[in-house]
This record gives sequence, structure tokens and C-alpha cells, in this order.
Amino acid sequence: MKRILLMIALVGLMGCGKKEPVQPSASDLATPPPFAETKAKAEAGDADAQFNLGVMYYQGLGVEQDFKKAVKWYQKAANQGDAIAQYDLGNVYRKGLGVEQNFKKAVKWYQKAADQAYAKAQLELGFMYYRGLGVEQDLKEAAKWFQKTANQGNANAQHNLGVMYANGKGVEQNYVTAYAWESIAATNGDNIDPRFKSHVLEVKMTPAQIAEAEGLVKEMVKKNPKLLNTK
Repeated sequence: MKRILLMIALVGLMGCGKKEPVQPSASDLATPPPFAETKAKAEAGDADAQFNLGVMYYQGLGVEQDFKKAVKWYQKAANQGDAIAQYDLGNVYRKGLGVEQNFKKAVKWYQKAADQAYAKAQLELGFMYYRGLGVEQDLKEAAKWFQKTANQGNANAQHNLGVMYANGKGVEQNYVTAYAWESIAATNGDNIDPRFKSHVLEVKMTPAQIAEAEGLVKEMVKKNPKLLNTK
């Protein structure tokens, strides 16, 4: 069954290390399948249909919006190991939509999806560790999960790593590495503020360090072409 893609991405922009992340928004990215057909398949145990039905209730697509029913169907798909459903379930627990807000449960479901290498869940999990939401704050663990999703070409995670390397939070401070991650992030994402690299990093770096960082970018991309992902 064709999946309905639900975009609920937490943009973990840390700016100069002081800005709060931008809050998520949801938007439908595909034409939904017929509601009756989807519900029948969902009730028969089809995980894709269960996920789609959750999206339809969440968005109010072909049916009255109902967050509780959305959670119900996300849960069924998530229990079958569906990574995107697990991620969306994490989102509703984090925001308290259709369920009581519960950061620990949000982390639980983000973790399950992240363990399946779902990049958006890895980003969210990194953010939860960075802020200490539902888990004890652990900047090293945050950097670990940002690294995993950054390796898949996620611009926000790449920017977060750049900020962490610049500030020496969760990782050893390294302006060259920070500059490299910021350069890659800027290539991947239009929402990455270039002023962090130009106004914060470059003023602290020598021309030789900047040249070293530019060389490092080439080495990193050569080693892992997936770092550049403009989708």
C-alpha cells in the first residue's frame, strides 16, 4: 500500500549554541488512499495501512481529525516494528497529542526507530539527550546520535555537530571539524544560518585552519558520499 508521508521534523538548530530548536510542524506530502479501504486493511493487520490510518486521523484526511485514534493506529504499526510509526509515536508523546505528554515514552519510541537507522528519529533522540528530556542530559550521547543522522546527509544534525565541536560540548573542541560540518550542512540545507560559520567560526580561525577545514570537507565527502544529500 502506498504510504502517506507525514513530516513532523524537529529542526534541531542550535545557532551559536544559545538558540532553542524550532518547533515541529506537520504537513501532508501525498494524496491519501480511500479511507474505507485503508481502515479495512488496517483492521486486518496491515502495518502500512495502520500507519496510513494514523496519519489520516492525525491530519484529518478523509475523516474528522482525532489524535487519540491516530495514536491508536500508530501504536499498532509501531508494535509491528514500523520505524516511521515508532518515530511518529515518539512525536505525539513528546507533544502530548492524543496522549498525556510523556518524554520518557517519546524517548522509548524514538530509540526503537533510531535503532533501525531512521534518520529523523536519530535526530530527535540526539535532541532529547542534548536537552535532557525524558533522559538524563548526556551531551556525548547527543553527539553520537547527531553523528549517525549527519552521516545520512541530515543538514540539521550536521549543523548541530558543527556547533558542538565549536563549543566543545559532548566532543573535544575543534574549530576545523566544526567548520567542515558547517560547510557540509550549508550545502544540504537552505535553513542553515551561514552566519554561524562566517561570524563565529571564521573570526576565530587562521587562514591555514580554514584551508585545512576545506580540505577536510573533501576527505569526509569522499569517504562518505551520503554526507551530501540535498533531498
